[in-house]
Amino acid sequence: MAVEVGDEAPDFELKDQHGTPVKLSGLCGKNVVLVFYPLAFSGVCTGELCTIRDELPTLGGDDVQVLAVSVDSVFALRAWSEQEKYQFPLLSDFWPHGGVAQRFGVFDEEKGLATRGTFIIDTEGVVRWKVVNAIPDARDIDEYRKALAGL
Repeated sequence: MAVEVGDEAPDFELKDQHGTPVKLSGLCGKNVVLVFYPLAFSGVCTGELCTIRDELPTLGGDDVQVLAVSVDSVFALRAWSEQEKYQFPLLSDFWPHGGVAQRFGVFDEEKGLATRGTFIIDTEGVVRWKVVNAIPDARDIDEYRKALAGL
């Protein structure tokens, strides 16, 4: 079942690219931009996450935490993070395979990976904005800015 605007975001804990556990509920007090993407090292995903990397200061500063989630292993995420110099957590939804993406309703069972779903979660853990794009369709970071400005 898909998570909708107004729902409490399902809590989860995943390891980041350094193997450090990150728990959504541990980020209370921050607005979270939760970005699901299909695969590390792919063209559209790299473009989207590099845009987030470059525009992060304009998304709300210290009050905003970006979490990027894919089914890739921690090891692949670390290599990609080092290559692209990402400063935000890349979370591995590797096992159970796509479990968190499934809980948010953005897992493509046939392809075995997440679609391009973004959820903006407020400081209380409530989903305030979401967009889900098809796998080949990049998202617009200006929409993130508008949604965050409305919080």
